[in-house]
Amino acid sequence: MSKTKLKKSSATVSAKKQIREYAEKNNSIRISYHEKVCQERMKTLFKAIDEMRKDIKSLHSDMNKGKGVINFLVVIGGTLAVILGFFKWDG
Repeated sequence: MSKTKLKKSSATVSAKKQIREYAEKNNSIRISYHEKVCQERMKTLFKAIDEMRKDIKSLHSDMNKGKGVINFLVVIGGTLAVILGFFKWDG
């Protein structure tokens, strides 16, 4: 092979190598940026999930309070019904 062909082939190889190295660096930058974006999204999701858990706990406590109030009203209503029934049907 002549020296000009060697220079051209080595120049082509080094150009391809430089392009490959640039692409790898560019990809690593893109991947690290993507990881940062995903990390922020995950933080947001975890915060939202924690808030939902708190809301669900408060809804459970409100529901239990509501059940207690309903049970109390049923007992009071039953007692009133028994008393009214006793006086109306006083045979």
